[in-house]
Amino acid sequence: MITLTERAARQIESMRAESASEGQLLRVLVETGGCSGFQYGMSFDEPKADDQTLESEGVSFVIDPASHAYLDGSNIDFDDGLQGKGFEIQNPNAQSTCGCGKSFN
Repeated sequence: MITLTERAARQIESMRAESASEGQLLRVLVETGGCSGFQYGMSFDEPKADDQTLESEGVSFVIDPASHAYLDGSNIDFDDGLQGKGFEIQNPNAQSTCGCGKSFN
């Protein structure tokens, strides 16, 4: 299970209203790269056949099976404060993370 905080859900809905096309959902993904080996990604995309659709705080989002294996149990927050970094993923599966919070291994 991947959960969103209330702040993250509000931000996703705001972004979807501004930039997503009809039928697109937020895609949460893991891809190779970043300074720690893997990096987090998010974009609005059409669901694919092998995607899993999840819901948290009333927001539906999709994730592919490989990314779900890395992110299961994670919590996604949004920080817009003075030192805010934007979306932050607290991933219990990450052995280490880089200083920017966008990559892990």
